Amino acid sequence: MSLFIGTAHAAGAPASTGGGMEMMIMLAVFGLVFFFMIYRPQAKRVKEHKNLMSALSKGDEVLTQGGIVGKITKVSDEKDFIVVSIAEGTEVTVQKGAINAVLPKGTMKSL
Repeated sequence: MSLFIGTAHAAGAPASTGGGMEMMIMLAVFGLVFFFMIYRPQAKRVKEHKNLMSALSKGDEVLTQGGIVGKITKVSDEKDFIVVSIAEGTEVTVQKGAINAVLPKGTMKSL
């Protein structure tokens, strides 16, 4: 009777063969799952957001990440800032990246 579990367990363990190839297949499957379930949808969202930011123009009604709805009055191409009019005489300067969505025309009047 051995007091050491490692030697007792190793004495009765069957020899394993071919473990290297099985591990490579499992890693490849995990890589594919990671790509299709995590990376690809996130890359698609980033691409859509970049297209949204590049398509912003004066007169668009937008929703910011902070929940502010307004109309774009000025777009600065060299800088990444736009001026959004929230109400008559009230303008806010925000980064283009803070724009969450472009709303359909007339949304502000219906609010």
